[in-house]
Amino acid sequence: MRHTRLGTLIIVVMVCLATGLAAAQGEAARTDIVISEGWEFRQVAPPNSDGGVWRPAKVPGDVHLDLLRNKLIPDPFYRDNEAKLQWIEVASWEYRTTINITPETLKKRNLELVFDGLDAYAEVFLNGSQVLVANNMFRIWRVNVKPVLHSGANQLRVVFPSPDTAAGQAASADPWRMKTHVEEKTYVRKAAYEYGWDWGPTFVTSGIWRPVHLEAWDEARISNLHIRQLDVTAAVAHLNGEVEVTATENATAEVSIRYSQGGKPGASTRSVSLHVGVNHIDLPLEIAKPDLWYPAGYGAQPLYTFTAEVKAQGQMEDHRAVSTGLRSVVLRRDLDKWGRSFEFVVNGIPVFGKGADVIPFDSFPNRVTEENYRRILQSAKDANMNMLRLWGGGYYESEEFYKLCDELGIMLWQDFMFGNDWQPGLYSWKLNVAAEIEDQVKRLRDHPSIVIWSGNNETEEAIFWKDRQQLPADVRIQMWQDYVSTFSGVIPSVVERLDPLRPYWPSSPSADYEETSPTFQTGDAHIWDVWHGRVPFSTYEQHHARFVTEYGFQSFPEMKTIEAFTSPEDRTGIFTPVMLAHQKNNEGNSLIQDYLLKDYPAPKDFASFLYVSQVLQAEGIKIGAEHLRRSRPETMGSIFWQLNDCWPVASWSSIDYYGRWKALQYYARRFYAPVLVSPHVEDGILKAYIVSDKVQPVSGQLRVRIVDFDGKVVKEALQPVNVPALSSQVYWQRPLADLGGVDSIDSTSVFVMAELVVDGKSISRNLIYLVPTKQVILPEAHISTELTQAADGYHLKLSSPVLARSVYVTFGALSPELSDNYFDLLPGEAAVVLVKSRETLDRLKANLHVVSLADAFKVANASK
Repeated sequence: MRHTRLGTLIIVVMVCLATGLAAAQGEAARTDIVISEGWEFRQVAPPNSDGGVWRPAKVPGDVHLDLLRNKLIPDPFYRDNEAKLQWIEVASWEYRTTINITPETLKKRNLELVFDGLDAYAEVFLNGSQVLVANNMFRIWRVNVKPVLHSGANQLRVVFPSPDTAAGQAASADPWRMKTHVEEKTYVRKAAYEYGWDWGPTFVTSGIWRPVHLEAWDEARISNLHIRQLDVTAAVAHLNGEVEVTATENATAEVSIRYSQGGKPGASTRSVSLHVGVNHIDLPLEIAKPDLWYPAGYGAQPLYTFTAEVKAQGQMEDHRAVSTGLRSVVLRRDLDKWGRSFEFVVNGIPVFGKGADVIPFDSFPNRVTEENYRRILQSAKDANMNMLRLWGGGYYESEEFYKLCDELGIMLWQDFMFGNDWQPGLYSWKLNVAAEIEDQVKRLRDHPSIVIWSGNNETEEAIFWKDRQQLPADVRIQMWQDYVSTFSGVIPSVVERLDPLRPYWPSSPSADYEETSPTFQTGDAHIWDVWHGRVPFSTYEQHHARFVTEYGFQSFPEMKTIEAFTSPEDRTGIFTPVMLAHQKNNEGNSLIQDYLLKDYPAPKDFASFLYVSQVLQAEGIKIGAEHLRRSRPETMGSIFWQLNDCWPVASWSSIDYYGRWKALQYYARRFYAPVLVSPHVEDGILKAYIVSDKVQPVSGQLRVRIVDFDGKVVKEALQPVNVPALSSQVYWQRPLADLGGVDSIDSTSVFVMAELVVDGKSISRNLIYLVPTKQVILPEAHISTELTQAADGYHLKLSSPVLARSVYVTFGALSPELSDNYFDLLPGEAAVVLVKSRETLDRLKANLHVVSLADAFKVANASK
């Protein structure tokens, strides 16, 4: 490679559809050496140890996984092993490897060591010289190491002091801490969930958790590429290609943009002058009739790929590519009769956000594979979700995660990584945060799936927690000033500079400091009186928030998941020590039991309790979700807590740690359907709502029946309906007294079935009772099954002469994919479930087991 003064640079930015033209590239002068081999680790000066033996390590990774791979600790998730592994966080650890540098590499003018992620406080040494001190898990660390590198073998060593010790030392520099009582752990920027949550274990780990590499380059490198979407419509997209070039010499440059759409190329050229350091070059671009990116359910998700190249006198110095989808997004905040709106408008369409909150996929991030991401995210889309909230107590996710959301059309509410701990106010801490936000916004801003940046999770309302209101007035004022400075000053100023066209929101939940009242609602809300307040599920219907970003209820995972972390003696009940060890909410198991016994008799055994807990959770969240959807446009979002788990546990998730759908996930596919029929009793009146997220009107037949448990139709109504686009309204209603009343209908032995039929096909059906669930007398259901082979897998036909509620199909230890589960089987009406499996028909038949709700109890489900 040449090492003369930088002459004329040619920077070429090419754009093509991700599935179409690819940019032709030569070999760049910048080389990227990934440092992933030969790593070892040991405990630093361990007392009573084996002398600090160096053992093989895997990078990226963490110390817990390395200890596990070396068989030095047991499975952290098995039984109560979590408690036995807390010594790891109080120890210090170090990693080392050798970097072999060739003479050719050493001749490069710039040699930079880049850590994409260090968890968290770390001291980095190269050939014995300290080159970096890191204190933020979420930053990308880049350091010039040319002065300390030499040809041949170079030793790289990374030391991780105990996270507890490092946080304590950092906190000691804050003169306000003894007054504010801010927790020490917050002074080092680290994933909050590592310290435990009410659904997750405590594993405070250390390690090189993201890739590390050595970048070698001469005259110039592209340090960032961003496509700013100035305005995007179906007619034209006005874009600005922002190329950030770091140069070592002053030079004249020629900047060219080339793009192709539908095989037709376009080009523009301009001349610029580069200076030493970072150069920001704007390249205007106009694309006529662009292929727009839409959320799931509203259109396709085409992605464009932009590729930048830097050339010096014909020699390419560097290239960089970024993919994005072209769309407009607006957070509409208009005054209306309910207060101030809160709705996302994508490409001109007001989109009702349907989804769940996402937590980290594992306590140890490097165990998460692209297959894990795809399974969970595809499950979200399959359940008609179009939005997920990436919760702020974990970490900014991997590129694979965001790319899959782009591909699947899943909108993301992206929290910045601040859990509900109160945060420090040190100026140095705020500068650290600003650098973190810059790194992450630059890294993520071209993902069309991200529709909002949100400052934190629950920190705004945490000023009222832990007796903080009892602190002296001057302390509370200082704390609030620090909060506003960070989340309405430092962070949004970085976002405004780097990504001004995407909405920013200071916290979740928040009203953006606007006063709310029962008659004036604004912002987003977390609803936790159900569960923490022990109020009935029907309380959800008293809430009229504009957008709900948390509400939830717990359940246990299924037996296969329980068996993965327990021994037989642990499965004698929900209050055994191991079952309690895998319940991180203080009263969680008792709360589940208390709510369950309000609606049902006591389950007859442990397996039945697991099953009924899932039905209880699903039925409860269904009440909340359908209420929120019926409230459109007053409410424009239903994000329940939570989609996934980071370990096997009793929790609020709808999909367990192993990717197994709970009842809630199957229910979500129904209550998040694009068109929902929702029967509901209000003030003695039975109403049938139809909610539509479709952008076109829907015409069909609404059928409302009152049916007894043996299948006899007591009352029936059928009427044509024309459902407008993007709407919710009542299409049929009758006072309960007009339906015959208690004299002619035994309300404990009937149900209401509402159904919408379009073009001869039922697109939504929904069942409710006319009395509280505890009063309902469910008959014993004898479900017949017929499993046959078909072209697309196996077909399981089920039927029952009586109503069978929440029918649960399982195949024992086998794990086939089912098209439906936990569904209601109407009397005399067969249902067919598609079963996908590589198992033989005989093996599936031998393991098939079907239960309904009536099977779960020792006695009939009758009122006491």
